[in-house]
Amino acid sequence: MIDYCDLFPAARQDELSRILAEKVAWVSQNKKGFLRYRKPMQAISHLRTRCCRFDQDAVTIGKSDEISPADRKLVEQTLRAFMPWRKGPFSVFDIFIDAEWQSQRKWNRILPFLPDLKDRIVGDIGCNNGYYMFRMVPHQPRFVLGFEPYVQHYYAFNMLNRLARQDNLAVELLGIEHLPLFPACFDVLFCLGIIYHRRSPLDALADVYNALKPGGTLILESQAIPGEEPVALFPEKTYAKVPGTWFVPTATCLNNWLGRCGFSEITMFCTHAMSSREQRKTAWMTFESYEDFLDPLDRDRTVEGYPAPRRVFFSARKT
Repeated sequence: MIDYCDLFPAARQDELSRILAEKVAWVSQNKKGFLRYRKPMQAISHLRTRCCRFDQDAVTIGKSDEISPADRKLVEQTLRAFMPWRKGPFSVFDIFIDAEWQSQRKWNRILPFLPDLKDRIVGDIGCNNGYYMFRMVPHQPRFVLGFEPYVQHYYAFNMLNRLARQDNLAVELLGIEHLPLFPACFDVLFCLGIIYHRRSPLDALADVYNALKPGGTLILESQAIPGEEPVALFPEKTYAKVPGTWFVPTATCLNNWLGRCGFSEITMFCTHAMSSREQRKTAWMTFESYEDFLDPLDRDRTVEGYPAPRRVFFSARKT
């Protein structure tokens, strides 16, 4: 059990306990939407591994010679039950999961600018299956809390971490909107690929700011449109076929959002065009992906006619 009073002494403990209890009760229901992930996770909960590596592109949990052929077949069935795999890659008992996103490319861009995580309290907002959390392990954080409201990703992380047994990692069924429960609690917050999904990005960034301890660091990554003007695209219905996209800023606009929310030492340390080398359909994610989101006659435009997305990376501090 996570000792929230010890790890997050400034948190709103009573409200946090109530919400977490409600989330546990909700996800523990014997309904199809929960059982489709809970049952596969439980099917391999007896397995453990002695071999984990988190310092390579593929998060490695277990080797094939640690389990029987029958158990390895069961593991593969379990992993496939969690399709589509959006973030990765992973290698689980030598079963390679080629996820839609080549997430190591994003992590490798962040690494040269990674703040010191040793003995720090870290949050990963919208952590998905925990790929980036596992990649943080070699940097020796005291604790990493993942915020992930989607049941599939919540169970995927818990399935993986039951095998990996990393006691300083945990995911809760919380979203960025729950950050006010954690005032001045985090030394470092990661917000990767989230901000353009918020109806009010300024309110979201203000919540991030308030959840950091004084001197804390934000690592922010976002979709962006090209251009130098401090503007944001507000799509009519969808952007690159995604209906939950609200404001897609230029880098200048995002820089201004951070400044207006109180952040200092704001640095854009990377920007690049999106491509199918980064996000693509695979055997572990068989639905539409990046190539399907672009105009087939003009690859610099989305199918809706908007500028094709770039990605921008910022670091910023709370003074």
